[in-house]
Amino acid sequence: MAVVAGTRPEVIKLAPVVRRLGDDAEVVLTGQHHDPELLGQHLGSALPDTPVSMLAPLLEGSHRVGLWADQLTHRFRRVRPSAVVVQGDTDSVVAGAMAARAVGVPIVHVEAGLRSHDLSMPEEVNRRYLALVADVHCAPTFENERNLLAEGVGGDRILVTGNTIVEAVRESRRADVTDVDRWLPPGIVRGEYVLATIHRPENTDHETALRRALTGLAELDVPVVLAAHPRTRAAIERSGCSRLAARLVVRTPPDHGLFLTLAEHARLVVSDSGGVQEESTVLGFPLVTVRRNTERPESLAAGFNRLVTPLDDLGAVANAMLRDPNLRERLRRQPSPYGDGHASDRIAQICRDGVLPAWTAA
Repeated sequence: MAVVAGTRPEVIKLAPVVRRLGDDAEVVLTGQHHDPELLGQHLGSALPDTPVSMLAPLLEGSHRVGLWADQLTHRFRRVRPSAVVVQGDTDSVVAGAMAARAVGVPIVHVEAGLRSHDLSMPEEVNRRYLALVADVHCAPTFENERNLLAEGVGGDRILVTGNTIVEAVRESRRADVTDVDRWLPPGIVRGEYVLATIHRPENTDHETALRRALTGLAELDVPVVLAAHPRTRAAIERSGCSRLAARLVVRTPPDHGLFLTLAEHARLVVSDSGGVQEESTVLGFPLVTVRRNTERPESLAAGFNRLVTPLDDLGAVANAMLRDPNLRERLRRQPSPYGDGHASDRIAQICRDGVLPAWTAA
């Protein structure tokens, strides 16, 4: 079966499923994240023995989804897969689903049913599209299942599997703290820094939002290490925020395993990532999410995550969390709302068995 992915988070979350599928899986990458900092450094360690194909590279643009879908359609017509597996809410997910629908093979959507209820987000539009076309919806939580049911998806097409992030974190995490010490700059030690990542367009494409986020980080009580996505570095230069960023320690992003260990040893993590919201619940680290909204309310309800809009006072919220002496210990006792670490086993079994009625009808 074909596993279509395009971004680093997709590879991270699909890797446990691919490993469990073994020889039954072939990974096709669209090249959505073509920067080696984002994808190349993780691919070899996550999927060392799995066949991986790459589509012809494309420039950015709204037309790329259709071009990816065309390439995938031609590919699937030459070698018809038993199913197409996609994960999440990226443009690559839509392209994979379009191609699967064009050739009439089942679509398995991993991480189905997440909703921000904000249609200004391209990801939300992509999620709604998958709800219409997928044959099998692997919902991480019962909240996600309720979202799908409310949109008219039949209950016989939904399985609550848990989220593959639980096993992805457990399998990717590095235990060797010397890696942390080598990555951290001189003068910053384990347990006495804030780890930050900012990369979403709502923060990087608007100078006011970016400036406020960087200002808030610069106001924190402990040193801030900003693992800067290429989009963020370009936005800092473009917006004239270089002097403000100089008040932080700016580093290139580490690979996933090292990032998780860095997050474990940070006093606090500040991010706008969806995946980090989930990872915080697995490893028990406190998180501030800089977003207008989130499709992962479970992390908020469980107390791991605080949502701060791009124009809110990030510094005040984060400093209050830093000054709470019992926060991390409380979080470490709190179970993750994203499952028991067997989501990938369930999804791989679904892919092999085709247990839902829609599967045999496709």
